[in-house]
Amino acid sequence: MKISVISFTKTGQKMAERILKSMCGGDETIILYSKCSRKKTVQTAENSGDVTTQTFGVIPNKDTNVPTDNTGNTIAVQESVSVWAGEQMAAHHALVFVGACGIAVRAIAPWITDKLHDSPVLVMDEQGQYVIPLLAGHYGGANELAVQIAEKINAIPVITTATDLQNKFAVDLFAKRNGLRIINKDGIAKISAKVLAGEKVTLCVEEGHLKEGTKIPEEIHLISYPSTAVLSADSAPQTVDIVIAENPKPEHPTNTDALLRLQPKEYVVGMGCKRGIKPQKIEALIDETLKTAGMKKEQIFALASIDKKQDEQGFLIWSRQHRVPFLTYTAKELQKVQGNFHASAFVESQVGVDNVCERAALCACEAGGTLVYEKHAKDGMTIAVAKREWRITFDEA
Repeated sequence: MKISVISFTKTGQKMAERILKSMCGGDETIILYSKCSRKKTVQTAENSGDVTTQTFGVIPNKDTNVPTDNTGNTIAVQESVSVWAGEQMAAHHALVFVGACGIAVRAIAPWITDKLHDSPVLVMDEQGQYVIPLLAGHYGGANELAVQIAEKINAIPVITTATDLQNKFAVDLFAKRNGLRIINKDGIAKISAKVLAGEKVTLCVEEGHLKEGTKIPEEIHLISYPSTAVLSADSAPQTVDIVIAENPKPEHPTNTDALLRLQPKEYVVGMGCKRGIKPQKIEALIDETLKTAGMKKEQIFALASIDKKQDEQGFLIWSRQHRVPFLTYTAKELQKVQGNFHASAFVESQVGVDNVCERAALCACEAGGTLVYEKHAKDGMTIAVAKREWRITFDEA
């Protein structure tokens, strides 16, 4: 995850630097920005009798606008805070405002879409007392990030999400943890309303996909998912609130009145590439592969490769833009994957394993994955796709 931290005063900038220092060594890339400016009288706006009203213009911070990641340098923001926020959200970065909530709200307001696509946005005071998630608390991960930052700097996370406060089942967080695609996002609020009202939520999972031994929350009443829609003439269809199935069929009684439909993201894209491949080429090859294989981006559970590619910008950019986890594995881990692969002696001499894309795709599937699109090479890239055996668990990751 890339985290963009913006401050507005010298004190705020010191707090931003403290965040950077405290979180170094993690998986996050943190970039510091500053809108700290000095003021200077630039004109007299009007003269009215004995009263002179002066307008003050902002002279931009003259720091060099050089991108940084985890170096401690700060980028001066020349444009408006709202334009800056729009750029960061378009790149799917998490935003942390060190300053007033009002500044953050006005900055992000034009760019808000919905809870499944919004970037996580947090606010904290420049004294470092409180960390407040404002946007994308569950699905975007803002609540978790707030807790993480608060623990690092000894602050208080201010969580306002009702299900979190009451320690209740949160269906959007459950979907994220299980790699589930939310088909109808309007159902999230309806499910949460039932949970918070103390009502039981009925849920069914396609047969064979509930993880053995998982503890069912007290808010959930589990019912079976029928393999056919046949019911006796005198039996009323059993309504269900949440349906989890690979290809939910509307004619099934359990789907007819479901408040929320969830679909597993079943596929893992495995890739290898030469160093420095342009992001556009990676995007194009993935698009081409998915089209050929008859898959959609919404069905992608993860992008996977070898750990030597963990900083490959094309992979990182694609992962952020499409909110797909980028998983990497050591050569030793990839070697342990069983199967018949398209081996390359040259690749093995370079990275220590004879195949990256196929092995990585299967490795990310954990147990039970199957290659459904074997290795293809193009323009210095290799790609393969595996289908995972999805399992639903209520246990926290």
